[in-house]
Amino acid sequence: MLVTKDAKINPNAKAINVAKKDTVNEFFKGVQKIFSLIDDVKTLSTYLYVNSPSSFPESIESIIVKDTELEKIEIDSIVDINIDRAKKNCASSGLDTDTVNKINFTSSLDDILDRNIEIYIEATGNPIIGTVHSAKVIKNKKHVILVNVEADITCGKYLSDLAKDNGVICSMAYGDQPSLILEQIEWARLNGFSVVCAGKGTKYHPTFEYSTPDTVWGHYGLTKERAENESGMNPKMFNSFLCGDKSAIEMCAVSNAANLKCPSSGLTFPPIGVYDIAKKMIPKNDGGLIDFDGQVEVISSIDSNKKDIPNDLRWGVYIVIKAKNDYVKNCFKDYGMVTDTSGNYSAIWRPYHYIGLELAQSIYSIALDNRATGFTKKYNADVGSYAKKDLKIGEKLDGEGGFCARGRLITSQKSKNENILPLGLTDNAVLKKDIKKDEVIKIDDVELNLPKEVIEARDYQYNLI
Repeated sequence: MLVTKDAKINPNAKAINVAKKDTVNEFFKGVQKIFSLIDDVKTLSTYLYVNSPSSFPESIESIIVKDTELEKIEIDSIVDINIDRAKKNCASSGLDTDTVNKINFTSSLDDILDRNIEIYIEATGNPIIGTVHSAKVIKNKKHVILVNVEADITCGKYLSDLAKDNGVICSMAYGDQPSLILEQIEWARLNGFSVVCAGKGTKYHPTFEYSTPDTVWGHYGLTKERAENESGMNPKMFNSFLCGDKSAIEMCAVSNAANLKCPSSGLTFPPIGVYDIAKKMIPKNDGGLIDFDGQVEVISSIDSNKKDIPNDLRWGVYIVIKAKNDYVKNCFKDYGMVTDTSGNYSAIWRPYHYIGLELAQSIYSIALDNRATGFTKKYNADVGSYAKKDLKIGEKLDGEGGFCARGRLITSQKSKNENILPLGLTDNAVLKKDIKKDEVIKIDDVELNLPKEVIEARDYQYNLI
């Protein structure tokens, strides 16, 4: 979290745990890059703070930006209960000793709520605590950037409406794939194109859905020693990328932000290279693979035999647009755009994303233009929980990328009507009954102990249906 330089530390502040090394390192690398880009620009004075309550010990919480002298972004404070480890993470991320020594290391979120701070960046990746923190900050009339798509898909409509009511912005984070997809969608719609399909690429195979933190590295061709000990990779986080959880989460965010439909039976992950997107990611009645005109979908970078496909989009994002008349269709052809055989559909893609390196875009967009880089507008979609294995009464669920449940993209209507447990609420939920492998997990199947902010948010969103 970012605090002003004269901020006082509360000696009674609750202890807060530090993030995992790989997450912190990547995050600070991104922050450093931002610093280097704007060092000579009249820009923002930034105050950094990393915060995670003791019940969520392995996450980054936030950055806050204060619009002051518009001179340079700098890290002022980092909040964490393990100060020594936080300092080591700063050093390993490339910050020099003098810079680290100037940082104010402290431990209380509440200490900064009354400071003259403009933008709060929530980056825990934890949907429950992220919602709590964001709601608190928004009610305190401060902007929020969610580097926490998990919170966005669990309670995003509530948070964006709460922000509007309080005259502030709750924004998606630029550089994360949902925001980049939304940027493409905005471009298309502003220029009169119909968005037929939108999504991203990833490495996916149906067998990956049952992957756990214990099996994840084999799918990446890595050993546990290499991944965790040498590179400090978080197996649970990387497993969420592999098992389909993150894809469901991010497409849920896009569906809700861009008012696009969910596939009828969840994401299908067809293996498609970039030059076939315009041919394949179009409605079935036009020879394509998608259910609806105007939906989300993720494409895989490997085929059914787990072999890499040519010209894959593993790290990127795409949209498919449709010509509204023959003139536009001819323009597609005349300007060499990749189209389907009819020439009516064309695809646009970006082959990469760098979340930490691109976050300044969101900061500037809010601070200088008072504009979000994407936000939740609808409650179309949810991510439901399905058992990865046979689960027993009394067993504690472990959230996204874990051993117990996997996420599937579903409509919000289905989520409400069938009382399905959102994946974002599975962490530490205790089962009240046995659940068979592949069965849906219902809210009534678990014991939940949710903060009032999350309960209020979910009730608010259900009432919108």
